Amino acid sequence: MRAPVLLVIAHGSRDPRHAATVHALTARVRSLRPGLRVETGFLDFNAPSVPRVLERLNSPSSSGTEEVVALPLLLTRAFHAKSDIPSVLREARARLPRLRVRQAGVLGPSPLLLSALEQRLHEAGLTPADRCSTGLVLASAGSTDPEAIAVIAEIARELRHTGWCAVRPAFASANSPGGFPRTADAVRALRADGVDRVAVAPYVVAPGRLPDRIVAGAAEAGADALSEVLGAAPALARLLLTRYDDARAAHPLSLSA
Repeated sequence: MRAPVLLVIAHGSRDPRHAATVHALTARVRSLRPGLRVETGFLDFNAPSVPRVLERLNSPSSSGTEEVVALPLLLTRAFHAKSDIPSVLREARARLPRLRVRQAGVLGPSPLLLSALEQRLHEAGLTPADRCSTGLVLASAGSTDPEAIAVIAEIARELRHTGWCAVRPAFASANSPGGFPRTADAVRALRADGVDRVAVAPYVVAPGRLPDRIVAGAAEAGADALSEVLGAAPALARLLLTRYDDARAAHPLSLSA
């Protein structure tokens, strides 16, 4: 029996680095599981769009029903995971009869994400011995969704227990209701608390407009170290396969949920 297709759904960006990074990540997923068909679709800005990929999978040349696991390339369960993606998949299921599509869970939270984050910090020159004297800003893109905000706050708490002298969550954009300060303000707050060395870790998958704001905020406030986005980190590729396997093992999800 043929395994379901893995359709990785990314947001998309006008920044060409975004799509290039997503494709590098999906290429790593293919290398980890040869024989698995892995497709990439974008919600906006980039091609192919999610509906276009699903139409291709629904081709009359396909025999029987094609099973698809649609995996949101999202770190938290916010608007896109709750609204945009279910809507696109629901519409596709209604008009593409040869497809059986189920939506997998978002990527976070997961220990594999923390592993990818730690790899990027190590690549930025930070060693485990540096943690006791370094404050960390966990900088995400930003959200007004209470569930997403709570997840980021919990990750910051978990990181605090891995040896960093302090950890503060931050958003790339301006303060959101109930959210976190901008990256630059979080760096300054750590300085005000007496932390001499501050590192900024972008908690985002791929480059783009909001990740660039994180970089600018780190530079504005004089952060001592800045790691790269998670990108095609091996741990992130393994996590995509974990979410795919979880979705296969579970009962098919209702796309209206």
